[in-house]
Amino acid sequence: MSTKEKIQEDVDVLEQETHQHEIVLHNDDVNTFDHVIDSLIAVCEHTLEQAEQCAILVHYRGKCSVKSGEYKDLEPRCSKLLQLGLSAELV
Repeated sequence: MSTKEKIQEDVDVLEQETHQHEIVLHNDDVNTFDHVIDSLIAVCEHTLEQAEQCAILVHYRGKCSVKSGEYKDLEPRCSKLLQLGLSAELV
């Protein structure tokens, strides 16, 4: 592989990484574990186990990244979580 090809490969990887966004769910004193779990399954396509783990992390750490990907995919998901009363942000 030439130096030029290597540099282009590094640039391609960096561009892919910079286009990644994530939905971060924050803890609140309002929603039940069941509501958070059900919401993550419905909106973020989590398995039951993934949703339970995220709910526990949010509870004990205050926040958790629940979904990563492209902005255009995550924005409507984050909006839906907010509509369901969860505290979420897109970063």
